[in-house]
Amino acid sequence: MSELRSKVVHVVQGEFHVSDAPDVMLTTVLGSCVAACIFDPVRGIGGMNHFLLPDAVGNAGDIRYAAAAIERLVNALLRNGAQRGRLQAKLFGGARMIPTLPDIGRQNAEAAKRILETDDIRVVSGDVCGTEARRIRFWPTSGRVQMLLLGNEAPPPVERPSRPSEGGIELF
Repeated sequence: MSELRSKVVHVVQGEFHVSDAPDVMLTTVLGSCVAACIFDPVRGIGGMNHFLLPDAVGNAGDIRYAAAAIERLVNALLRNGAQRGRLQAKLFGGARMIPTLPDIGRQNAEAAKRILETDDIRVVSGDVCGTEARRIRFWPTSGRVQMLLLGNEAPPPVERPSRPSEGGIELF
């Protein structure tokens, strides 16, 4: 299906979305936040979350935090026919956007990796940390991802797909 005909779903901070429709593309923009793109390549289903903080203090069920965001996404995938043993993840975001503040981006990325490892979900690729914001486009049925680095202050450029890069991530 042409990318221009895809149904685009924007996943904003504190949300997640799951789909098994081949014409759905999930997208988000990340700074210090992290998105986990988790999919079952056999079932052809996947989803994306977008969380803001690494550890919930006193509110463990809040999807703005890593553990709750990943748990809710995984549970939604399992309810819709994915099998835990086949789940794969791609992680994005976690940039250090303001050098003079604590590196919450790195903390977010490390929390996501730790949670996925504990849940026996293999991280197959991604791009975390650094200092640049990212735009992510994810096709949940195939696990295909496109990532665009936005720079620290640059407005998003016109998006153009490029050749697939190693690890299932396309830079555009």
